[in-house]
Amino acid sequence: MNRDEIKGKVENVKGRAKEAAGVLTGNRRLESEGKDERDAGAAREGAGRVRRKVGEAVEDLGKRIRE
Repeated sequence: MNRDEIKGKVENVKGRAKEAAGVLTGNRRLESEGKDERDAGAAREGAGRVRRKVGEAVEDLGKRIRE
């Protein structure tokens, strides 16, 4: 897991907490902020996952070339 995946997960969890707090208190602005943060976190996590997979593929290719 790389930094982007970790930061994305953290953002996602924070967003879920904000969204839940907004729902419980009836604060639509806080709920919306949480949803946006959760979505941004999920996107960052996904981008980090793609970056990691590309790196792994490049490493595998390098190993095959050396063989």
